[in-house]
Amino acid sequence: MPFGTEQSSLSPEKGAPKKRRVWRVVLFFIVIFLLTGGVFAWKTGVVLNKVSQGNANIFKSLVKSMPGVEKKLQGEDEGRINILLLGMRGEGVEGGGLLADTIMVLSIHPKENDQDATRASLISIPRDFYVTVPGQNWQSKINAVYAEGEKRELHKGGIDDMRTAVSGITGLSIPYAITINFQGFKDLVNALGGVAVTLSEPFEEALQFREPHVCDSYVFTVPTRPPQYEHKYYTRKDGTRYIAKSYLLCYNSNLECGGDFKLPVGESMLDGDKALCYARARYTSNDFERAKRQQQVIQSIKDKALSSGTLTNFETINGILDSLGDNVRTNFEAWEMKRLFDLYKKIGTESKLNQKVLDTTEEGLLYHPENSNPAAGYILLPQGDNYDRIQELFKNSLNE
Repeated sequence: MPFGTEQSSLSPEKGAPKKRRVWRVVLFFIVIFLLTGGVFAWKTGVVLNKVSQGNANIFKSLVKSMPGVEKKLQGEDEGRINILLLGMRGEGVEGGGLLADTIMVLSIHPKENDQDATRASLISIPRDFYVTVPGQNWQSKINAVYAEGEKRELHKGGIDDMRTAVSGITGLSIPYAITINFQGFKDLVNALGGVAVTLSEPFEEALQFREPHVCDSYVFTVPTRPPQYEHKYYTRKDGTRYIAKSYLLCYNSNLECGGDFKLPVGESMLDGDKALCYARARYTSNDFERAKRQQQVIQSIKDKALSSGTLTNFETINGILDSLGDNVRTNFEAWEMKRLFDLYKKIGTESKLNQKVLDTTEEGLLYHPENSNPAAGYILLPQGDNYDRIQELFKNSLNE
């Protein structure tokens, strides 16, 4: 038998075991991949069911995940996807848990070709902006709109009414919204391993987190020194007033943010608790400066989330999912969140995020009416008493 023929007849017998070993190894890794992916997909589905308004259509998301099926968000074809971002203490938390004290509009221009660029803008609307409550014939500060909507329809009315109110102000179609509470914010930052902020001058909030309240037996138990009181007044028929009762004020025995929150000049790495303290601080500055700090933290979260390796680390993604659950609400469907994630990754850490805060400067487009109804408290209105200039700002926010 020729040598070549003999070699050919022996190859299948000697090569087969080796090939089988190779296939076993390949099969092993395929199984591990499927199991890991399956657990991740299952966990993602559970989380999305919790955070959605009941729109987590699993079958639709599976269909949208199939190759060849068009996957586009509302506004994508028009070159602008608008998302309302809301932050609040949280459902069931005392002290206005459902008052939306952080209100931002994130707009994304998706990249369409190699010459085009993915761009984004982030504009903050102050909580004291005075608006007509959707579906009602009365006005309120915009931060109360979410709470009123939740009274109408739990876990849906708040998002829907805030989208309506903000759409009226901005002139934009706002199909999507995401809310996150304090705990979710802290957990998210911690899941990312903290975020960095860089300051050109030291920062201190010495008042807000030591704010005294009427003494009680549980939380506010440390009396102020010297003693401070909250007075309840009674008005006589002749219009004169007198103090009917006085309540001693106390500090929280477990002061938030250490009571006196400080950050030094330069870069500081903040964990979830410190990032929340920095984003909440406003007494020694104002709401407008606080909004700028919030945008700074969000920029840092974006940079950290999009940094090399962060989103390919399964433990990090797992931690991010754990930070959601009961701490986040949204009207995104699962496939829409995946699509948004894919688009947002294209922005990159070096791309510009155009940031703006509506305030009472000439360029800020708002003013405080001096003769406003005292019952309304401190409120803000649009310059010119219409939304024309504000809507022009939002319209051009992706062009700068």
